[in-house]
Amino acid sequence: MEIEKTNRMNALFEFYATLLTEKQMNYMELYYADDFSLGEIAEEYGVSRQAVYDNIKRTEKILEEYERKLSLFSDYMVRQDVLERLETYVSEHYPKDEHLASDIKELQDLDE
Repeated sequence: MEIEKTNRMNALFEFYATLLTEKQMNYMELYYADDFSLGEIAEEYGVSRQAVYDNIKRTEKILEEYERKLSLFSDYMVRQDVLERLETYVSEHYPKDEHLASDIKELQDLDE
């Protein structure tokens, strides 16, 4: 499993997990976050490896579709980039401005 895909699925899962069924959440969490194999998940739930594989693949498509429609993750990444640039600019040009520093901190806290 490639690391980029794993990271993306974990990120999408963080944003959209509550839109999934309990079984989808459990399978995705075990597979991507806890690094369980298909066989281990299948054994845990008393189903075939193929059933687990099919469920995970369907859920991946569902997560990608949610992201395509809602863009929560990509919007978050853009906000993080803009905030980082703003933080750098302020620290270079206005290092003693406590109001700006406070506002930046407040923006950072919104996404946590």
